[in-house]
Amino acid sequence: MTFNRNADVSGNRATRRGRNAAIAGGGVAGVGGLIVLLLALFTGGDFSSLLGGGTGGQPAPGQETEIGQCETGADANENDDCRLAAASLAIDQYWEQTLEGYRAPQLVIVDGSTPTACGTASNATGPFYCPPEETVYIDPTFFGVLRQQFGAEAGPLAQLYVLAHEYGHHVQRITGIMDRYPNNGTGPTSNGVRTELQADCFAGAWVAAMAQQTDQNGVPFLQEPTEQQIRDALDAAAVVGDDHIQAQSGFVNPESWTHGSSEQRQRWFSTGFRDGVGACDTFAASGSSL
Repeated sequence: MTFNRNADVSGNRATRRGRNAAIAGGGVAGVGGLIVLLLALFTGGDFSSLLGGGTGGQPAPGQETEIGQCETGADANENDDCRLAAASLAIDQYWEQTLEGYRAPQLVIVDGSTPTACGTASNATGPFYCPPEETVYIDPTFFGVLRQQFGAEAGPLAQLYVLAHEYGHHVQRITGIMDRYPNNGTGPTSNGVRTELQADCFAGAWVAAMAQQTDQNGVPFLQEPTEQQIRDALDAAAVVGDDHIQAQSGFVNPESWTHGSSEQRQRWFSTGFRDGVGACDTFAASGSSL
């Protein structure tokens, strides 16, 4: 995935908030720490206590600022923060064209940690969507962790898959899907898993259409994704599968799943990519076809 260098991305509403606070102890060591980070990546839960430390208590809100040096597609190609901020324009435009009455969420790039209505957003919680605030929180340092310590590519399109997944939860919020299908526990066919797989499907649908979104001058924000970039996004979906994460600890328990297996996550992303939003009704799928 590459932004067109002359695309105008200056209209994004993303902000940076928080303070530059690292997890106590100077970082994450060993497979156990990696499992915690991967658990946190898509769950939005705070697992910092499992790392032998915390962020030092409740952080101050911190100053909220605009994302600097984020004016063009060339900027987005060079910087993770700008890439996410710029992509929010394309994702919002897609949903405005797809969903009547769509309203954009706020995107906050987390710098260290910041309090939210859904708990602390930090490098110990990973990307998440906070429904009461209608806000997506994302800490780009996770991509570095996945690249450097876990072996995942976590390239540009994989990063945008993660972002589009969280925007998928916003769509579920504003369309009432979250209210119609409340959390009913864990397991491979639970509402929680179906919710996550639908967000993967929504992300796939956007990726298929991403090159159709244009700036105010009619310049496409993004170029068509390559096959390698699609594989990278699918790899990211596999890495955050419940079975893959649990296998790192030596025990896989499907009844505890909250997000779906690697195979499910890849398949529903591919379904959205191939067939569009209309094929993303995971709640209508039988257990055997989920």
